[in-house]
Amino acid sequence: MLRVWIPLIAAIAVGCAGTRQKVSQSQPETVGSIARVTLESEPFEAIEKSELQLTSYREREASFPEASQSEVTASSQVMSPIPSEIINEETTTIPEIPPLPGEDFEPAENGIVLEDIINAVYQSYPLLEAALYSREVASGDRLETLGEFDRKLKAGTENGPMGYYKTYRQHIGLIQPLYRGGEVFAGYRIGRGSFQPWYLERQTNEGGEFKAGFSVPLSRNRNIDARRAALWRATYGVEAVEPDIQAQLIAFVQEGTYAYWDWVAEGAKLVIADRILRLAQDRTDRIRSQVDNGFLDPPELTDNLRLVAERLGKRAFAERKLQQAAIKLSLYYRDVDGKPLIPDSENLPRFPELENVNSERVALDAKLALERRPEIYAINLLQHQLNIDHSEALNDTLPSVDLVMAASQDVGLRTSQKNDKGPFELDALLFVEVPLERRKARGKIQSVSGKISQLNAKRKLMEEKIVVEVESAFAGLIGAYKQAKQAEKAVGYAEDLARRERRNFEEGLSDLLKVTLREQYAVESAEKAVDAKLLYFKEQADYRAALAQDHLPQFAAE
Repeated sequence: MLRVWIPLIAAIAVGCAGTRQKVSQSQPETVGSIARVTLESEPFEAIEKSELQLTSYREREASFPEASQSEVTASSQVMSPIPSEIINEETTTIPEIPPLPGEDFEPAENGIVLEDIINAVYQSYPLLEAALYSREVASGDRLETLGEFDRKLKAGTENGPMGYYKTYRQHIGLIQPLYRGGEVFAGYRIGRGSFQPWYLERQTNEGGEFKAGFSVPLSRNRNIDARRAALWRATYGVEAVEPDIQAQLIAFVQEGTYAYWDWVAEGAKLVIADRILRLAQDRTDRIRSQVDNGFLDPPELTDNLRLVAERLGKRAFAERKLQQAAIKLSLYYRDVDGKPLIPDSENLPRFPELENVNSERVALDAKLALERRPEIYAINLLQHQLNIDHSEALNDTLPSVDLVMAASQDVGLRTSQKNDKGPFELDALLFVEVPLERRKARGKIQSVSGKISQLNAKRKLMEEKIVVEVESAFAGLIGAYKQAKQAEKAVGYAEDLARRERRNFEEGLSDLLKVTLREQYAVESAEKAVDAKLLYFKEQADYRAALAQDHLPQFAAE
């Protein structure tokens, strides 16, 4: 049997290796598209076999013809694409890509503002909606713990119809656990037949017996028990989802803000590409006229035409980057129904004016961040849960002293001449249980105390990290502001030099090479200024996230 299986396993391994090579060599057609990979394993007969393998395969085929055929069929299966009928048309929306901006593109005066993106994230971002469902999960867990306090109906029937003693017993009862510990119970039972002398307490009068009572813990489980501890932990668990939701919301707003400013920045770079292209195009007719009149050599015209072609290519590159940024922004920019919207270039705004940064507010903002950040709130809730665990461990060190009171009354005709079932009965019971070593309780106390100490250390580090994040984001904001201001000055100088060089060229005091270099310097300075502004507004987003300014109203659990 081993002689048959070894070559078969080797053959399958060779087929898998061929499949892996095919998958690794396949490449997706476009970046960002869904790559469909077809797994085609080699046919079983196509595998090169040695003489020993052929012999083993023939023996197995002769012994198990159906199994061999199924293996050949399975090895040649191809993974089929997902049928289009399975795709949910209601949830899968394909937004329409807006047309490319025309020539002489200029941003809009009143375009889409950042608050539009943030509001869309709040209202209809799918991952935020998924995070909100964690409230239902936590509420369901809490409702599950409340099930420990549900009333319980118990019933049973016990019959012995054969034998010397024929007995028939039926009982039904209701138990209500109490929130303060213990329980209340009530029930009815009836016992008929011929009972053993040592089981006469099972017999009742003809009308049966009614019984009610309660049990109360006097020491252990009086102030806390496993049921209440689980309920309290689950209650804090309902609140614990809020900092997680807020942390995700902060991240989503930050990501949406990044995507928005990337889109604005790409629009600003398209404006730069448009202007520099227009300069070269406007120069073409003038140079051609000068060449025709013999004032310039023909290579000057050729060089300018080359420059126009290059700048047309750069404008096409800027258009592509603008469209890609708009498409990425559609993940966060949505309509009231939650469908993604690709913003049109007609709604693309300019960069707003940079706001001066007050360097004295960082200390106050750090204190606000310590109050707002979800990490601190989550640690506080975890501290409460550990306090519950500690109280439960202390409860386990106490002796168990339970008081049980029960009253019963038989009704109906008497079943014995003594009528020993007729009088009203009252039972009082006291149960005591004392663990001597109490190692379980002491071990739990030690473990929980260690966790509390760990949490305190983590809280200290978390507070320090939050302060560091706020100060770091603030320093980045100040640095980006200064950098953007200096970049604006550099743009002014570079444009002035390019303007002077163009005037000299028109007057015959310069050549096209110098003009091209000056314009290129101006373009580079303008793009660096756009990048500096982009960095500034992204630093603003980081500072907003560090201060935890985004939050949703807390869920009021029942």
